[in-house]
Order: sequence, then structure tokens, then C-alpha cells
Amino acid sequence: MSTIDFGKRISLAQAAKAILANPKLRYYLEGEPGIGKSSLTETIKAVLNKTHERVYIDMASLDLGDLAMPWIDKETNTTRYAPNARFKLHTGKPVVINLDEFSKGAAPVQNMIHPMLEKNNPRLGDLFIDDQSIVFLTGNLSTDGVGDRIKAHTANRVVRVKIRKPNAEEWLAWAVNNDIDPIVMAFVHQYPHVLASYLDDGQDSNPYIFNPRKVQDAFASPRSLETASDIIKVRDQVDPDTTIACLSGAVGEACARDMFAYLEYQDQLPTWESIINSPKTAKIPEGAGACSVLVFGAISKVDKQSITPFMEYVGRFEPEWQAAFAINISRNPQKQSVAFTCKAFSDWVLKNEDLL
Repeated sequence: MSTIDFGKRISLAQAAKAILANPKLRYYLEGEPGIGKSSLTETIKAVLNKTHERVYIDMASLDLGDLAMPWIDKETNTTRYAPNARFKLHTGKPVVINLDEFSKGAAPVQNMIHPMLEKNNPRLGDLFIDDQSIVFLTGNLSTDGVGDRIKAHTANRVVRVKIRKPNAEEWLAWAVNNDIDPIVMAFVHQYPHVLASYLDDGQDSNPYIFNPRKVQDAFASPRSLETASDIIKVRDQVDPDTTIACLSGAVGEACARDMFAYLEYQDQLPTWESIINSPKTAKIPEGAGACSVLVFGAISKVDKQSITPFMEYVGRFEPEWQAAFAINISRNPQKQSVAFTCKAFSDWVLKNEDLL
């Protein structure tokens, strides 16, 4: 029997499956800053096929009056407690409620939320939450040092689950489907430790990542890498100094400096027209960085007309880059049909199964 690691962290995808499998339980997802915990609301709602309302609650910004308010029922001469409309309990549809940053909420706000955390007959104010609805909580790890804390009576109502960062391979699979700039994808492909965790062994000297033991103005995370992509996309509208300053503010100086070097690889790349028109003679970029930028950029550019000549062109690259293109285009829902209906791509897959 294999040894069970009781300290193991799970992925957001695994957490989503756990929540969907047991919607009456209240899961508290703890993880480092910027790893995508808040986005889990959309992930779960998408699985439920639009049957549920999506509700995102920023617990850290709420006061008691933002949750529910008393009102007078003149017919019964009593007061009732009406939940805020932001919870969408009045819509008549099941809800997926993300109590984001719950552990940063004020103590009275946390206490008032407690009836929502009950397994049986959960409610907010005087409105009950139906059995089809899902409520989950998120926060940072206590070791992150950013002020997260829940009391014992809260912890006893929830299932505490530690969430890990996506690794580079997982993040790239997401990035190719979410319009992330090829330069950022190429950088992550070449520097996968940019998505390591300070909890992992051997990461004390990692200059890119969040580390609560160090003073940091900015650091790389899945969230800030997406921000870096937005900055790089408009680099032609500003000067290089502005671009590097903005990147430093998003992902930290060390990450910005190394990522900026990938911008210079653009000058080494042949034009897309020369690749498609002359795949046998178009220039092959030198160096891993330039090859990486070209390969990840090609994923967004290829279509049914250009993929055949591009496969001829990329066939001149080292096997590593051929495989990087094939694997990542296969993960892109918008490009899968382009790839799998191309004979040149299918032939490559049959010939190079050992690389995949």
C-alpha cells in the first residue's frame, strides 16, 4: 500500500470536482495569492450548464449592512431580515456563491455568514438556500502572512482544503485558450519555476515567486502573468522604459527583466508570410527563446490554409519544438479542428508518438 501524504495540496480542478460531488458541504479553499481561486465560480457554473446564478462576494470589503437589513412586516407587526440582492437568493434559481477572501472578512461579518455554512437548511437572513445551490469559501494560507484567520467554530463547519499553484504545463494549457501573449507563454515554457511555490523544496532563492519571508513589491503568479500579457500586447504604443516599468510593477523586477529579453527575440523571427510562402527556406530562429516565441505565436496564427506549410516549416526545428507546437495546439479547443483535419499534422503525430 502506498504512503498517503496528508499534507498534499490539490489543484483547482480537483477542488471543483470535490465541490460538485458534494454540494451540500461548504469547502474552504486555501492557497497562495493569485493562483485562480476566485475564478473557480465560473468553472463550477460552466459545468452546471447555466442552471445556476453566479454570485461573487468579496468578503473583505463588506460591512454588516451589506449582507442583510431588517424591514417591518406591517401585516404581522414584526420585523424580518432581508438579504442583500447581491446574493441573488430572490431570483428563484439555484446559486453558486463564492465567499471570496472569507478569512479576511470582519469577525461580525463572518459570524453573520455562519447560517450559510450549515449543511441542513442553510440561510441568509430570512431566506433559505435550496439544496441545489453551492456555497464555497476562499482565502490565503496562514503561512502567506497576509492576515487570514478563521475561528474554531467556523473551521468546524467547513472542509478546509489546501490548493496548489498550477504548474507550467497546466498554466500553458490554460493560456493557449485565453489569449495570453505568446511572449509570456514562451517565457513560462522556458522558465517553468516561475510557477513554483515557496512551499516547495529548493525555492528559497527563486527570484520570481511570492515568498512571505521576503520583502516584495510584486511577484509572478498566474494572475500577474496574465497582467504581464496585457502589458506586452500594447508595448508598441509606449516606449521600452515604460514597458519594463509596468512589467516590473506587475511581476517583479527579476521576472520583468528576463521576460523583457523575450521581446528582443521578435527581431530574430521571420515574417509569418515568409514561413507560409517558403516553408523550406524561411529562416529558422537561433536560440531556445526565439524558437519558443515563434512556436507559441504560431498556435494563434495557424488556420486551415496555413497549417500544412507551417508543419513543413516546423519540421525543420529540433524535436522539442515540434512537440511543443503539437501538444499545445492539441489543447486549444479553437485550433483542435484545424490540427486534426490536417493530413500533415496527423502524419507528424503518427511518426512522432514517442515525443508526445
